[in-house]
Amino acid sequence: MQISWIRSVDGGWCSLEHLDLLSIRTTTGVYVIWHAGRPSRVVHVGQGNIARRLALHRADPEIIQYNRKGRLFVTWAAVSSDADRSGIARFLADRYRPLVADAPRVVVPVAVNLPGAA
Repeated sequence: MQISWIRSVDGGWCSLEHLDLLSIRTTTGVYVIWHAGRPSRVVHVGQGNIARRLALHRADPEIIQYNRKGRLFVTWAAVSSDADRSGIARFLADRYRPLVADAPRVVVPVAVNLPGAA
């Protein structure tokens, strides 16, 4: 499945800390949070209401602690179907092995293009 990952207006990745959550037009979808350390690592993969979930993660010490390793960035993509969202989140979590993971889901992974991939 091909999805459109969101970038900032300047073409870079969105800072989790500085992102204006009110500007997010996507209601539901999947998202990836990572730190820009050396090497960079995916911190969390999630799904649901994007603005609401990112607001929660900004206040979550388990996620925010990784800003010590490098600035935290986020990207997301609109995905309306619950089944597709769960499968995509599973695919991304299997691929990236996030540092902060949700409980494993018993869903079939749905392959998508990765953030930053052409």
